[in-house]
Amino acid sequence: MPQQIIDSHQHFWQLERFDYAWLSSADKTLYRNFLPDSFEQVLKENGVAKSVVVQAHQSVAEANWLLDLADQYEFIAGVVGWVDLQSENLAEQLDKLTENPKFKGVRHVIHDEPDDDWSLRPQVIAGIKTLAKYNLTYDILIFPRHLKYIKTLLENCPEVRFVIDHLAKPPIKDRKIKEWAEGIKEIANFPNVYCKLSGLVTESDHQNWTPEDLRPYIETALEAFSAGRLMFGSDYPVCLLAASYKKVLETSAFFLKNLSEADQNLILSQNALKFYNL
Repeated sequence: MPQQIIDSHQHFWQLERFDYAWLSSADKTLYRNFLPDSFEQVLKENGVAKSVVVQAHQSVAEANWLLDLADQYEFIAGVVGWVDLQSENLAEQLDKLTENPKFKGVRHVIHDEPDDDWSLRPQVIAGIKTLAKYNLTYDILIFPRHLKYIKTLLENCPEVRFVIDHLAKPPIKDRKIKEWAEGIKEIANFPNVYCKLSGLVTESDHQNWTPEDLRPYIETALEAFSAGRLMFGSDYPVCLLAASYKKVLETSAFFLKNLSEADQNLILSQNALKFYNL
């Protein structure tokens, strides 16, 4: 394992602070607060040096809260927050957020939008193009059916650095791969796009998954993006639905063990440092 590991994808939430519509009170695993004190201990136990915290609530208020946390905890190397990409006041939002050097990128939950082609709205494309002026990245959160639209988005925004979260959520539980693999390989043709090896255990059978269930998807990603454009992410605490942090990290290491030490370093730390300018 590399001397330094960076987790490129984790979350915090505080139930009394924001209304997380996607969280259900019936979910005994996730319906509680997840804050930096407890996560810092998890990282130490697993030998992970730093993390990038990613939005869980679509509001500028949450982005500011995450930046406040990042100022208090050194292990938080960067924040990927939410802004209204279609707002006339987008530049004003970004001017204020980028006053904090730990604000590194933007994410919108595309896969919850009623229109699959949401990312192709002219205002959205214009908003994403604006990110390049601030040296900010864009995290793409989608399902496989959105990949065909993302290809057009990428054609329109060659100057923006993108990363696909969770390998675009392949249908691992259903053991389907063809449509997803074709789409992800097309996306990988764009040199400004990276991909996160994250969120895969929760796309599997939560109770019965094995590393072999993930193998064809991870191998496809390695072939498509190579070690130079992949990065490790835990998707903690969402991963707890299917696996502990330790198990997620061990599973990633299992699939990377046959790579050179240099390639392992790229995926487990260097690519995150470079992509997010940490």
